[in-house]
Amino acid sequence: MDNTIHRQARIPMETLSSRNMEWIISGTLVLSPISWKEYSSRQAKLAQTINKRKDNKQVLDKLKVERERGITVKAQSASMFYEYKGKKYLLNLIDTPGHMDFNFEVSRSLAACQGTLLLVDAAQGIQAQTVANFYLAFGQDINIIPVINKIDLPAADPERVASQIENAFEMPADECLKISAKSSLNVDQILPAIIETVPPPSGDIQKPFKALLFDSWHDTYVGVVCLMAVIDGKIKKGDKIVSAHSERKYEVMETGIMYPEQTPTTSLQAGQVGYFIMNMKTLSESHVGDTFFDAKHIGTPLPGFVPAKPMVWAGVFPIDTNDFEKLDQSIAKLTLNDSSVAVQKETSTALGQGWRLGFLGTLHMDVFRQRLEQEYDANIIITAPTVPYRVLYKNGEEKLIRNPTEFPDSDELSARTKGVEEPMVRSTLIFPKEYLGNVMVLCGSRRGEQIEHSYLDESRVMLKYRLPLAEVVTDFYDELKSLSSGFASFDYEEDGYDPADLVKMNIVLNSKPVDALSIILHRSQAELMGRDWVKRLKGLLSRQLFEIAIQASIGSKVIARETISAMRKNVTAKCYGGDVSRKMKLLNKQKEGKKRMKAIGGVEVSQEAFYDFMTKKK
Repeated sequence: MDNTIHRQARIPMETLSSRNMEWIISGTLVLSPISWKEYSSRQAKLAQTINKRKDNKQVLDKLKVERERGITVKAQSASMFYEYKGKKYLLNLIDTPGHMDFNFEVSRSLAACQGTLLLVDAAQGIQAQTVANFYLAFGQDINIIPVINKIDLPAADPERVASQIENAFEMPADECLKISAKSSLNVDQILPAIIETVPPPSGDIQKPFKALLFDSWHDTYVGVVCLMAVIDGKIKKGDKIVSAHSERKYEVMETGIMYPEQTPTTSLQAGQVGYFIMNMKTLSESHVGDTFFDAKHIGTPLPGFVPAKPMVWAGVFPIDTNDFEKLDQSIAKLTLNDSSVAVQKETSTALGQGWRLGFLGTLHMDVFRQRLEQEYDANIIITAPTVPYRVLYKNGEEKLIRNPTEFPDSDELSARTKGVEEPMVRSTLIFPKEYLGNVMVLCGSRRGEQIEHSYLDESRVMLKYRLPLAEVVTDFYDELKSLSSGFASFDYEEDGYDPADLVKMNIVLNSKPVDALSIILHRSQAELMGRDWVKRLKGLLSRQLFEIAIQASIGSKVIARETISAMRKNVTAKCYGGDVSRKMKLLNKQKEGKKRMKAIGGVEVSQEAFYDFMTKKK
């Protein structure tokens, strides 16, 4: 960023008109990130927000995991100045993820916006994530501007895609902007359309200061940095503000806008989105959805956000137990930046002290693990993901089970409970019609129930299925992509609980259960899963001086078994000739010794074996 732009950013903000908007990315653009990054980069260059000499196509993808995977994981705010019809406007934009696992990033970003851009690929058309994000924005009653990108591709059919948008969302096809981010074709129509279509914020600069905190992160040098949307009033360095959640008072040390990096300003006013650096001493003081007021004028807090409900739970343990404290601090810092992760401490007899973390999906879990490893140099083991089950007892009590070790055994299930329920999801699948049979067979094999079957156009089908969440969080998405040659898109939302025939499968080593390897699953899958797990464990465990029996069991019933034979010394090696009873005596003595060792010896399962078992696929 050159000095001219720095000086422009430091002009008093009250001299500018301001409008907010939100970028919603369709699933197509997540799968084809280069075009999206070219689009966002060109928009910023049009407004002279970034240096034109920089060839940076991932301006808003600041995390290493985002650049490596080519997806957006974290919502990022960026402000830009744009002159239109002789007036200078300040546009506050937020780039949000498109994948369903990061839906919470979209929902809380919408609270700071008055409009959205709905980006759809001109070749791929509407994706399942497009449908989900459209209705999320539509429910907030904010302006939606449909944009069709990649119209210069050989396979592009913008008229067909515009017809899809009209059929699916009831938005006139002629209102769709048709652009190519790669060649800059019609890109200059986007910012004028925003100014003409999206209304300005409704805040009043004359009222006392009031702001909504919708994101925060930890900075090594200044501590907690809060990103807020200023609803009313004005704020500058040195002002005193108070949190509605904690009732603590803070002094503003610095204010600024994301331009797209942190750029200090003299003040922030109603309608603007900017960062605040305050004297926050601990990470726990920052609560996403909190309202901040002028310390002298405390009003009614804003509604905030509906807390994210974790859909997938997994145990996280340090490979080296000496790293527990360091990992505890790392998780605290990372969850400040990703408030949708739920954290509970737990202890495992096999893996020691750790945490039970709740995520919005398996991709969310995998990205969190990768961020821990890359940003905080952590070495961790993550147990098999599980979903929250509901156990209904005969005395009327209900219990939510997030950890398989808490699930009742077979005897308790029959004696004390009246049923078990599993979470269900309402899923949307969009794909070419030639894959209809394959997709329906897959959904049927995962205990799915068809709800709706419709055509977006003559070549694309949209199916809606009700599926058990446990069937979705394993390898459903991978199989869907494989069966549809990569063309299918998938999205889901929570849809209550249904009764299910569930059991807890334990892995037992020489009659001793391993709590970290317990899993809850449908009874119909238990035997197949048990055979697979014991076979994999046999290949990972090292041989001992005694025989090891690896068993998968449901209660007292063993459903699968593998045996690792004992390491055996040749005790008859020096017996040359003589009576056979001499050899038999030595062999029987060895046999008795093996029995004693098996009775008193424990099976050592190394951390490396656990790590290999959890990370390697079938």
